[in-house]
Amino acid sequence: MHPLLTHITEQINITETEFAQSLEYFEQVHFKKKALVIRADELVDRQFFVLKGCLRSYLLDDQEREHTVQFAIENWWVSDFTAYFTGAKSILYVECLENCVLLSIHKSTLERLYKEVPTLEKFFRRKLENAFVSFQKRIISNLYKTAEERYQEFITNYPNIEQRVRNYQIASYLGITPESLSRIRKMSMNG
Repeated sequence: MHPLLTHITEQINITETEFAQSLEYFEQVHFKKKALVIRADELVDRQFFVLKGCLRSYLLDDQEREHTVQFAIENWWVSDFTAYFTGAKSILYVECLENCVLLSIHKSTLERLYKEVPTLEKFFRRKLENAFVSFQKRIISNLYKTAEERYQEFITNYPNIEQRVRNYQIASYLGITPESLSRIRKMSMNG
């Protein structure tokens, strides 16, 4: 079964005919490791479904420090969604941490797809609702949970990702230093 079909059917029922129609609206794109799919200060008119690979979205602060916002692995979606939905220029970079195969869909194409396969509008609404819940949970977690608790949540949300990303990127996602991450890992191993 196609990974996108599996992903969609976790949320809604869709016929094989509807899925075949839908797939025609996506473009399969390939990026090499270290390639930037999105750069800050650009208009963003696409979102991406990860078929293969690992990406991260991050921003740079005034001191050029990286702050990782999201990792995206197989069966996850990635973009600068604020820019995508508002039409504002992006503040995020989306970088390939591995060679990647993605399905890309343009915003205007997605609107046409909603008309062609109306059940997909329900899927994308649910996807957006789930993303909103996840981001709100992450904000709340960052406000009151310890670094150790945030690390455990990270491991739960991104199982087996530690072998695929660099330590400083995980630390950046957690809002801690790489040294603190090493200490937390040692404590959880000795646990």
